[in-house]
Order: sequence, then structure tokens, then C-alpha cells
Amino acid sequence: MSDTKTPATKSGTSASSTQIQADCSLADLPVGQSAVIVSMKPALRGKKKFADVGLVPGTVLQMEAHAPFGGLLRIRVMDSSLSIHRDDAANIIVRIQELP
Repeated sequence: MSDTKTPATKSGTSASSTQIQADCSLADLPVGQSAVIVSMKPALRGKKKFADVGLVPGTVLQMEAHAPFGGLLRIRVMDSSLSIHRDDAANIIVRIQELP
């Protein structure tokens, strides 16, 4: 019997498998991870408010902390640290950046 798995399905064996990146919501981003904003869902309230602080597609950010009981998230955008509610963060789609 031969192995029918392709190299892309085996972890770490293919260069293309490290380049494939899945999008997730900002609320799901782990602490310490950097990401770039891909899009914002139509359900996001106050888009102008977020744009005023730099949360627009193409912006690089880093998750700094999650509140102990899950209400707020602290993120670093440019050289500023700000808090965002988890419900709002769930409507912001990001792409995780691999650290070199």
C-alpha cells in the first residue's frame, strides 16, 4: 500500500504549507500574535470610530492581552495601545502574520 497523502498535508514538509494563512476574527487572535486587518463585517457598529483610531483594512496590529473574564481585548495599533470589546473584535477579520 502506498501513502496517498500529498506533501502539503504533512506539517512542515512543504514550502507552500507555510504560506497558506487562514483568516480569523480579531477576537480569536492569541496574545502576542501579530496580524493584518483584512476586512470588517457589515455588522460592525461604529466603523468610523474604528477608522479614526487606525483600524482599517491593511493595518498591522498585535494582540497584547485578553481581559480575565473575556469582555475586553487590548491591542497595539501603530504606537498606541487600545481596548476593544470582544463583540466588536468578532466583526474584524484579520490574517495572522508569521514571525520571521
